[in-house]
Amino acid sequence: MSEDPILKKLIPRINELAHKAKSDGLTKQEEAERADLRKKYLKRFKENMRSQIEMVQVYNKSGKEVTPEKVKDVQRKKGLRDD
Repeated sequence: MSEDPILKKLIPRINELAHKAKSDGLTKQEEAERADLRKKYLKRFKENMRSQIEMVQVYNKSGKEVTPEKVKDVQRKKGLRDD
């Protein structure tokens, strides 16, 4: 999976605010910015995780596909499966 460019932009600022919070404390404006950045980060993280899970196919030791039907249904709706 390639790195998400949006997360790549958010993480340095989130870390910067975290370090500042520990050392000097944050202003009200910075606290609001931190909360907003965290929301954006979590939203994007969940979208990426969902996308990864939707692409998964699960096989047992004998090589038979045992992907849960719920995941198969999502894959079919997205045109990722033929069966």
